[in-house]
Amino acid sequence: MLNRLITIYDRLVLNHPVFILLLIVGLGVVSSVKMSEFRLDASADSLVLENDKSLEFYRQMRERFESSDDFLIVTFTPKSSLFTPESLSILRQLRDDFAAHDRVTSTNSILNVPLLNSPDLNLENISEQIRTLDEHDVPMEEARDALVDNPLYRNLLISEDAQTTAIQIVLASEPRYYELLKERKSLRDAVNSGQASDGQRHRLVEVSTEFDQLSERLAAQQDQDVADIRAIIEKYQDRATIHLGGVPMIVSDMIAFVASDLETFGVGVFIFLVLTLTIIFRQWQWITLPLTCCLVTVWFMIGILGWMSWPVTVISSNFVSLLLIITLSLTIHITVRFREIQLLKPDATVREIMRDTVQAMSKPCLYMALTTIVAFGSLIFSDIRPVIDFGKMMTLGISIAFIVAFLLLPVSILMLPSGKAPKPQKTHSAVTAFLARFTEAHGNKILLGCLLLAVFFVIGITRLTVENRFIDYFKESTEIYQGMVVIDHKIGGTAPLDIIIDDIRVEEPEEEVDPFLDDCFDDEDACEYEDDVRNTWYTFKKIEQLEKVHEYLESLPESGKVLSIATTLKLVQEINQGVKLDAVQLAFLPKVFPEDLAEILIEPYISDELAQARFNLRVIESSPGLNRQQLLNTVRAHLTGELGYADENVHFTGMTVLYNNMLQSLFDSQIKTLGIVFVAIMLMLLVLFRSVSLAIIGMAPNILAASSVLGVMGWLGIPLDMMTITVAAITVGIAVDNTIHYIFRFRVEFAKDGDYLATMHRCHGTIGRAMFYTSITIIAGFSILVLSNFLPTIYFGLFTGMAMFVALLGALSLLPQLLLWFKPKLATA
Repeated sequence: MLNRLITIYDRLVLNHPVFILLLIVGLGVVSSVKMSEFRLDASADSLVLENDKSLEFYRQMRERFESSDDFLIVTFTPKSSLFTPESLSILRQLRDDFAAHDRVTSTNSILNVPLLNSPDLNLENISEQIRTLDEHDVPMEEARDALVDNPLYRNLLISEDAQTTAIQIVLASEPRYYELLKERKSLRDAVNSGQASDGQRHRLVEVSTEFDQLSERLAAQQDQDVADIRAIIEKYQDRATIHLGGVPMIVSDMIAFVASDLETFGVGVFIFLVLTLTIIFRQWQWITLPLTCCLVTVWFMIGILGWMSWPVTVISSNFVSLLLIITLSLTIHITVRFREIQLLKPDATVREIMRDTVQAMSKPCLYMALTTIVAFGSLIFSDIRPVIDFGKMMTLGISIAFIVAFLLLPVSILMLPSGKAPKPQKTHSAVTAFLARFTEAHGNKILLGCLLLAVFFVIGITRLTVENRFIDYFKESTEIYQGMVVIDHKIGGTAPLDIIIDDIRVEEPEEEVDPFLDDCFDDEDACEYEDDVRNTWYTFKKIEQLEKVHEYLESLPESGKVLSIATTLKLVQEINQGVKLDAVQLAFLPKVFPEDLAEILIEPYISDELAQARFNLRVIESSPGLNRQQLLNTVRAHLTGELGYADENVHFTGMTVLYNNMLQSLFDSQIKTLGIVFVAIMLMLLVLFRSVSLAIIGMAPNILAASSVLGVMGWLGIPLDMMTITVAAITVGIAVDNTIHYIFRFRVEFAKDGDYLATMHRCHGTIGRAMFYTSITIIAGFSILVLSNFLPTIYFGLFTGMAMFVALLGALSLLPQLLLWFKPKLATA
């Protein structure tokens, strides 16, 4: 079968090198047509679980309570005291410059919020007695006290020390985005249920296309908005310490990180590859041809992503580096084998040598590509959308790399100007020769050492955690990190968490009852029973319970600012000269405030119509030892245990919940992906070598390499995150390439004399060199990832490089020692 395929390959490819080159050039031109549509995505939706029901609930609550995380926060700390005419003048100028931006719909700051501290203020004249710093001449000390003492503004718009304030910048939204989002979900549900009509399926394609185009346009607009706001801030940096925060800014900066990583890693890895090839081959042909294959692979892949409107996320941002490295690995193996055959057959033509090279390398390289595809393909079983996309993206990219390596490289060698490829000098690798001698002399020590390492790594794996502070993803020098710290410490926390409590409602009586005849309006003690059944939140008992919830949330060490109806009631009590509202006042609380104030103080926290109360808590992201899952479990246990709410009536939502869901799925994803990888690769080794013992032996160094990553992470206390989750599976897929090449070559060499030890030395001097070259190239290539501003990417590079080093040592020491120890039967390759 293989010989027949090689004959077809020879006739179609090697016989027509010019046609193949023109075909590749033509495909390159087609790819370039859509390269301009290649885009990046770092939106919040790209960091959540696939089909996460919490995401739908989050969107429902955001719409119901008219809340949103999509605004910018600017923290302002003047050089002198905040409450001086000079500092407030600077703040006002800054605010006005923001407001003048055509994309800013509104701003909120201490300048325009009602102070609510007039001595003549009461519940009857709120609308007439409201004062603001913008419109009234309020003494500085009085304004300071009014803002700091206000339970709504403290740690929201102003810090407790009254030295740092915040400006909330609301950017223009696009209603069409939410309309398309709803319609797309409805159509997807219909398709998934199998009940969609042909018209609905066609409409889904139209809506999805329009949604993607609108999302791309809005992302570009958001980037520009953030850049414009930064430009305004820059003009004031000499007069105050100013930081920018908020979800749009984080998304914009993460996209900038992705773009920077793509550029830095692509260029950096390319330079590493040039240096590596120069050191290995020292001839320009063997440097330029493999590099050309690498560049063509990346070119095709970027073009395909553009054609498919497939965005690159934070997780898949290093796909360029990975494709360069994987393609180079394939080309190095082909090149090294070609040069070996040149030495063995000095009188053969380039065409004959290339045919022999393809015949010798096609099978191991095919399995090498397939095992790597299996490793990346296993990521589609994750529940995390960007991880799934990364797996699909790399599966496609590796397929392209294999095709390019076996089309472009061979025909390019055939078309070298001299008509004959440059011949190599006989070389040897001191490193592989040393490892061969060391394995021969200390084989038992190698087995014992690997066993002890395996135990060490397994213990480390038991120490793995998944909790991770979002702030830890960024270097301290980045504005994201610095802004989060200031917002955490001065403005009440960064990560939003909403607690939604459902009220228990009863069926309304057919006969209307006058609420003013209820004993509750005359006697608070008479409300104990009635409060449980009246269909409103505005009763003594229910409000008292909500206040207890608020007090508990504020007491948590992870809590920053907590907002709820209890905040409003505290404010109302202050306005009411410190007197608690009576039953009548409480019942009519929604009518006390003018409409513009009710939108701020009532509607975000209570929906009497839908029987829900909302608590908005901001988690202090920089809190040491932050554990989101433990926090959620603790809050739920208190609300259902101590306060008596039914479990089904307590809900959590917000970006904290969505992010936590993603984190908690990491363990399951890790187990699923690794399990699938090990089983699939084991089966492939069985098919390739037709030997159970060889398959088991071949898996040993790869299991050691994968466990090294997780074990070291566990010992160092580095939690799994959305990047490091992929390392172990990817390591197995890439590292097993060495195993396949070594065992495949071992069988070929063993057939010459049947001597296991001599075969090992010959393999170390031939395929061992290629394995060493490719592994060192991969390790060097991944090391460039330390230049990222995104710490998970740095960990990804460091741990993948470390695992590849362990895999290389295993393949050149543990693997040959196992072959020498067990002496498995070796069928002819």
